[in-house]
Amino acid sequence: MSKPTIIVVGNGMVGYKFCEKLVARSSDYEIIVFGEEPRRAYDRVHLSEYFAGKSAEGLSLSTGAWYSDNRIKLYLDDPIQEINRTAKTIHSLKGLSLKYDYLVLATGSSAFVPDLPGVEKEGVFVYRTLEDLDLIRAYAVNAKRGAVMGGGLLGLEAAKALIDLGIGETHVVEFAPRLMPRQIDSAGSLMLQSKLKQLGLNVHLNKTTTHIAGEHKIEALKFNDDTDLPVDMLIISAGIRPRDELAKLAGLQTGTRGGIIVNEKMQTSDASIFAIGECALYENVIYGLVAPGYEMADVVVSQLMGTEKSFHGFDMSTKLKLIGIDVASFGDAFITEPDCRTIIFEDTHKGVYKRINISNDGKYLLGGILIGEAEAYNMLLQTVNNKLVLPPNPGDLVLGPRVESGSEGVGVLSLPDDALICSCEAVTKLAICSAVEDGCDTIDGIKKCTRAGTGCGGCLPLVKDLIAGTMKANGRYIKNVICEHFDYSRQELYDLVKINQLKSYDLVLDHFGKGDGCEVCKPAVASILSSLWNDVIVKQDTIQDSNDRFLANIQKGGTYSVVPRVPGGEITADKLIVLGQIAKKYGLYSKITGGQRIDLFGAHLNDLPLIWEELVDAGFESGHAYGKALRTVKSCVGSTWCRFGLHDSVSFAIEIEERYKGIRAPHKIKGGVSGCIRECAEAQSKDFGVIATEKGWNLYVCGNGGSKPQHAQLLAGDISKETLVRYLDRFLMFYIKTADPLARTATWLNKMDGGLSYLKNVVVNDSLGIGAQLEEEMQSLVNSYHCEWTEVVNSPELRKRFAHFINAPQEKDPTVKFEPMREQLKAKW
Repeated sequence: MSKPTIIVVGNGMVGYKFCEKLVARSSDYEIIVFGEEPRRAYDRVHLSEYFAGKSAEGLSLSTGAWYSDNRIKLYLDDPIQEINRTAKTIHSLKGLSLKYDYLVLATGSSAFVPDLPGVEKEGVFVYRTLEDLDLIRAYAVNAKRGAVMGGGLLGLEAAKALIDLGIGETHVVEFAPRLMPRQIDSAGSLMLQSKLKQLGLNVHLNKTTTHIAGEHKIEALKFNDDTDLPVDMLIISAGIRPRDELAKLAGLQTGTRGGIIVNEKMQTSDASIFAIGECALYENVIYGLVAPGYEMADVVVSQLMGTEKSFHGFDMSTKLKLIGIDVASFGDAFITEPDCRTIIFEDTHKGVYKRINISNDGKYLLGGILIGEAEAYNMLLQTVNNKLVLPPNPGDLVLGPRVESGSEGVGVLSLPDDALICSCEAVTKLAICSAVEDGCDTIDGIKKCTRAGTGCGGCLPLVKDLIAGTMKANGRYIKNVICEHFDYSRQELYDLVKINQLKSYDLVLDHFGKGDGCEVCKPAVASILSSLWNDVIVKQDTIQDSNDRFLANIQKGGTYSVVPRVPGGEITADKLIVLGQIAKKYGLYSKITGGQRIDLFGAHLNDLPLIWEELVDAGFESGHAYGKALRTVKSCVGSTWCRFGLHDSVSFAIEIEERYKGIRAPHKIKGGVSGCIRECAEAQSKDFGVIATEKGWNLYVCGNGGSKPQHAQLLAGDISKETLVRYLDRFLMFYIKTADPLARTATWLNKMDGGLSYLKNVVVNDSLGIGAQLEEEMQSLVNSYHCEWTEVVNSPELRKRFAHFINAPQEKDPTVKFEPMREQLKAKW
């Protein structure tokens, strides 16, 4: 007896997920899939990573053999042209005619393109497929000004893509009075707009485009207020349109504004035909996220299996990172008083906006919006969905510590068993905890066991907390691994790399890792290699953070900063003159920093080696402002000039900075030396701080002046310079060897069992007997110091990488101009 035939029309993420779910539960069907695109299903959620270097194959959701291994017939580049519902057949563009028992329409959506005069001109694109991205990338090579029409989720993703492609001037044009009008409120939109402006993105709100100007290719956008915007290219991201044309031809019922009408079983007006994903219209709603599409796919599979499962809408809460900025909304984000009580936290200095809506009796969280800082999103969403009773002071949810209760996952364990942790794959807390109890105690293991975290990945922090909490509750050892590619903590991997004398990422991955690595482990291994061998960081190609790759911090507009080292803040008049001359020659903006250095902003990539060649000739060295390394050792003028100074703080600060310059660590390090208790160098807000006393020096450690300020704590008091340097050697080396990736010294100490008492025993009392070893390892790093920019300047091979494109001329583009910031500069350079 032949098997019933299911034909899937559409090979996008939702169509693929339907096939994956069906073959996992049954082998009783013959499955045939038709895809309109020429490639297998790929991850559209992370489409922008294609511009960041991820290959089309890397975005693919399966291997080429997956379909054949699961006995699925796949026809690519062959769209279905007709459905004959009477004969239950389909007809494809390439002439195939096949019978079906069940038909699943997963045709998705297309980009909505408004009917504007000039929309057909060269230089106008949409942002939906890999082919679209290939066209955008090719055209962007010759573009200077780009715009995106649409300020929603996909529009801002497209704007990020233009910035990544090196478009110097990028605009977002939005018809509505605010960005992301479906996700965030007006105040949140203003905060987001302010942060995007700082990153070089120009936002135009309340703008109605009337036509696209230009003879053959786009030259400008014309608006209904008689203004225009000159641009070289445009990406239209003004919404989506359900692909329902095939269903209409077949006589299926569709909505007045598009979409294939379905019931709670995902059945269309023909009981043998289902519709899922962005083409399906359920109770007048088109769901434009992948998670509801996956749920729809599961509902159809359940119907085919004869089990009862229905679709009753879907929570559209979402968290994402737009151009590096956290944006999240959850629950009922727009409910207002008097239907609720609203608590709002707004910090315009840091660009943070948090709003939570609570019930009038103060018991329940109804929804909220998070901009700039969204660590608490997962637990806040669980609080809404599971109707958890709020603490007596609900304001702690936005003002207090992280809701997830730290790495041990204690708060997460209080959730009910049926709490939905991964909405993309409908994985509950019980399923994850059960998998951990059965031995799946890593993120990679949980992904394989339950599929949690394999969709958008937004649930992974919560999954990690659940793993840790379940293991601790069962009395099991919790192993803190770097990522799914290395089953070691940073400390363990550091020791393994050292023992085996490994000096490249590929060797480390071959010996102790698996897979191809990721954006988490590559910089972590780069930090380990640099901390151990102190080699030129740019030799470790492709694994560095972007700033390390070019030994400079990238700024808004795509230019770079130049920051020479000025030990202790002391500088000669001759060197000041050199800095001024270089700033004038290359048109750079100068700024005195809080660390007593001079930043030069606005340098073009191909100018960096030329600028540094002059700086090196003048005796300057790299300031490592771009690296996870020692930045500065700030000093007051001390006893040399100040009538209150007890000791020579300037000389000591210079000595310390010269000793530790270039040393790489899990995160950046800053120091300070004050000549008296008046603390003009602000030493107690640094990773290490030194303050003069009448009897010697006090050493403070693990301070942090960042987003969560923390005072440094006294490690040793009234000690000599020699003793202080010895303790500092031990402290820094112990931090380098034992801290997690990207952990500041304050975070490292806060997580340390025993806290400061333990650290003092190790560093001062040498309780572990490793003091001499730590000092010796630090001295080895000090002895192997080299200025990275000097190495680059003197290496023709390394200088080659400082170009925007391999085949681009090295001369500076004369059309690119420096624009003074905030009208601070009145004179021409």
